[in-house]
Amino acid sequence: MTEHTAPNATDEPTADRSKTAVVLLSGGMDSATTAYEAKSRGYDLYLLHTSYGQRTEDREYECARRLADDLDALDFLRVETGHLAAIGASSLTDEGMEV
Repeated sequence: MTEHTAPNATDEPTADRSKTAVVLLSGGMDSATTAYEAKSRGYDLYLLHTSYGQRTEDREYECARRLADDLDALDFLRVETGHLAAIGASSLTDEGMEV
């Protein structure tokens, strides 16, 4: 049996493996910081944005798209996950609650 270890943030790319990162980008400060940190460490970025029925989706998507442009992301993918709103009890998806 071969033992495998997960790479960590200090691993250098090998000749056959470039440094790439996939970042879940909401458009907010936390995910933007994560994406800029990855970029500053030399990672090529693939950015993923999800829409789960949140009332703030238009603003979040626009911010995420602008960040993707600014970061020169290799790709920016938007994924619809509206079915997650069924979990409920979130002010972001429930019109009856204040955000």
